[in-house]
Amino acid sequence: MIDVAFSRPEIRPARVAIVIDVLRATSTATEALAAGYRRVLCAESIERARSLRGEERVLAGERHCVMPDGFDQGNSPREAAVRRGEDLILATTNGAPAIVAAAAVSDQVILGCLLNLSAVLTALRGREDWTRLDLQLICSGTDGAPALEDAYVAGLISAVLPGPRSDAALICEAVARAYPTPVEALAASADAAILRGARLEADIAHCATVSRLDCVPTVVGTQVGVAIVAAGADGLAPALGASDRGTVSA
Repeated sequence: MIDVAFSRPEIRPARVAIVIDVLRATSTATEALAAGYRRVLCAESIERARSLRGEERVLAGERHCVMPDGFDQGNSPREAAVRRGEDLILATTNGAPAIVAAAAVSDQVILGCLLNLSAVLTALRGREDWTRLDLQLICSGTDGAPALEDAYVAGLISAVLPGPRSDAALICEAVARAYPTPVEALAASADAAILRGARLEADIAHCATVSRLDCVPTVVGTQVGVAIVAAGADGLAPALGASDRGTVSA
């Protein structure tokens, strides 16, 4: 079954989860790994992110589009494309907590956006259970509400997958069909309006670029309040079973 969660409270256990936060957390994480960062440590809170600070670690993130005090950079994929250390610590309003929540209940969690759309689909097609996936597409949303841009990308992914899909997935496919181009879909969203108000409109066009990066960020371990993400071998890292969670050091 192909299913969609429109926001974090709808996350359910699944064999595979694809977390989507187009504007901008999953785009930022994808850019960071493509730029050569070893890992992205997604933290569910600003305080947890600060506790991870260390040598060769770059602290990135935002709260309502504002970079928190003491952070090295914001939640911009354009900034993340320039490697400044070994690990990127990422704390955001919606995306990073959604990644942590998905990792707590799903066997395998990958991060999707427009930048790596083809790479994600190629990785899914390489799975033995490709035609019978138990997959939840998780839209990070905005403050617990659906986000247009996340539903748009979920619809693009759902539309090319085999097997039955939920009504939520069909709704997202309809959203994807409603916009002629990705940049029009992203620009029409409320989150895009917020970014324009914060003078971050360049991130909208950047995040609307399709399949530029051959990188599939994959959760390879967890700690309390942290999901540890790396570029998965052959697209996807081995499944993270319940017995493995919390064993990878951040």
